[in-house]
Amino acid sequence: MNFDYLIVGAGFTGCVFAREIAVRLRKRVLIVDRRPYLGGVAYDYHNKDGILVHGHGMHVIHTNSKEVFEYLSQFTDWYFTRTKVCVFTRGKLVPFPININTVNLLNGTKLKTRAEALAYFARLGEPIPHPKNAEEMARKRVGKDLFEAVFRGYTKKWWGIEAAHFDVKLTSGIVLRPDTNDEYQNDTYQMVPKDGYCRMFAKMLDHPLITQELGKDYRDITKRVKFERMIYTGPIDEYFNHKHGVLPYRSMRFEHETLNKEFFQPCHQVNYPNDHDYMRTFEFKHVTGQKHSKTTIIKEYPQNAGVGMELDYPIPLSSNQKMFEKYKRDSRRVKNVMFVGRLADCKYYTMGQTVARALTLFKSKLW
Repeated sequence: MNFDYLIVGAGFTGCVFAREIAVRLRKRVLIVDRRPYLGGVAYDYHNKDGILVHGHGMHVIHTNSKEVFEYLSQFTDWYFTRTKVCVFTRGKLVPFPININTVNLLNGTKLKTRAEALAYFARLGEPIPHPKNAEEMARKRVGKDLFEAVFRGYTKKWWGIEAAHFDVKLTSGIVLRPDTNDEYQNDTYQMVPKDGYCRMFAKMLDHPLITQELGKDYRDITKRVKFERMIYTGPIDEYFNHKHGVLPYRSMRFEHETLNKEFFQPCHQVNYPNDHDYMRTFEFKHVTGQKHSKTTIIKEYPQNAGVGMELDYPIPLSSNQKMFEKYKRDSRRVKNVMFVGRLADCKYYTMGQTVARALTLFKSKLW
C-alpha cells in the first residue's frame, strides 16, 4: 500500500493535518494511533448509565480565535458553556482565580468595590523585589497566607515537586481579579462538541483519501506500507529511542464515579490543594449540558509517568528543557518528517492552541 503521508497520532494535531492534506492537497493519508480510538486524550464516550464522560479528564475547548471556532464547526454542533473553578481549602469552597468573593470568604473581609479590592490586593504580597523561584513569585503576588491556602499544596500535587524548585514563570501569571467574576476563562468561545469529541474527529477524517489504522504502532505499520512524508505527533524522545534520556512527564490517574443525584458540586472543577490524595474533581454535566437524573464525577490523581502511561504534562524544569533541545536538534536533521504537537514539542497546549498551531503550520509549510 502506498500513501503520500503517514500521520502518527490521531489527536487534534494529527486529525487537522490529515483533513487539510486530503482536502487541500488531494494527497493520500494514512493516520495511525496505538490507541484503539480517535481523539487522543480528548476521547469521550457514554458510560453504562448513559452519561457522556471524558476518559482522560475534562476537556473544554476555549479560544478567542474565530478561525479555530469556524474550522471545528464544520464537524460538530456545540454546547456552549462558561467554566467555573472552585478551591476547597480551610473547609470552604471558594472561587478561583482569586477575586473579591475568594478573599471575603477566606479572610473575613468585606470588600465590595474595585477600588477596595485593588487596595487590598496591593497589600497582600510580600516585599520580594527579585523573586528567585516560583514560590517567591507567588508570595510576592498573593502573600504567604493565600499561597499556603491555594497554591502550595496544589503545585506539589500536580508536579510532585515544591514550587520553590521551579522557575518564576510557573507562577508569574497568577490572576487577582478586583471584581466578583467567577468565570475561570474569559475566552470568547468556550464549548464542547454536542455529540462528543469522538464523533467530531470521525467527521474530520471522513474523506476518501484518508485511511485509519487504530490500535497499531506506527513502527509496525512502516514495515508494510510505503509513504513519502511523515507527520509525527508522538513523544519526540521515543522517536529517537530515548538516546538522550527519557523526558519526564506527569501522568494523571482517573477514578470515575457515578452518583444517584443530579449534581455533585456547584462548578465543573474543584481543586483540592490541601485535602485528599486527589488533586481535583470534575463533573461532566456542568459543561456538556446533558440532562440526566444521575451525575458522573472524576477524581484526578497525579503521578510520575512510567512505561505505557499517558504523558500528560511535561515537568517544567530547566534540566528537562535542555534534554528536549537535544532531541529538537536531532529532529531538524531528519528528512521528510515533521515533528509537531504537544508531545513532539514537549510543551503543554490548550486544544484551541493546538488547532491554531496545526492550521498555521500547514499553511506556512512548503509542501
